[in-house]
Amino acid sequence: MSPALRIAVADDELDVRDYYQRILPRLGHQVVAVARTGRELVAQCRALRPDLVITDIKMPDLDGIDAAEAISQGEPIPVILVSAYHRPQLFERARGDHILAYLVKPTKQADLEAAIAIAMQRFEQFRALRKEAADQRQALEDRKVIERAKGLLMKSAGLDEDDAFRQLRKLARDRNQKLVEVARGVVGGQESVVGENQ
Repeated sequence: MSPALRIAVADDELDVRDYYQRILPRLGHQVVAVARTGRELVAQCRALRPDLVITDIKMPDLDGIDAAEAISQGEPIPVILVSAYHRPQLFERARGDHILAYLVKPTKQADLEAAIAIAMQRFEQFRALRKEAADQRQALEDRKVIERAKGLLMKSAGLDEDDAFRQLRKLARDRNQKLVEVARGVVGGQESVVGENQ
């Protein structure tokens, strides 16, 4: 059984909304938002930031796929789409990163439980990959700043690459700062590293 989640549900049919409100707590989850339309769902999700969204595709004013895209702008939220229709063009539209499962009505409790577990597992993998990519981008940016700072020191003080790097590391230690913070100061012209450490 997956950990307890705060779930938002949306469907234009009252009996389906009631079904979710009855079944999801039995599975150990809390229904924090219940919407009848796509716009209602977007507004409630922006206000409440649920852990998971389960939404019908065909709804008044904004369909579930467009609502899912609007909800996941900024900080993604995993989405399970539900539809009475089994159409290839819906699958094609539902390929966003945040849409992690697709169920066909009528939805059985066992199917819903399995879809929630799989969607959350995939979402955690997606989030870990995103963080790893962001960390790698940041490390690359930091490296570029450090290289620029080394180049400036080599040019202004006539140091070789190793000495310039040692100079940056010494200043970082002396000031109890990260190497990249010192390098940013050098690149921005705020640090007179050579004058300070000669």
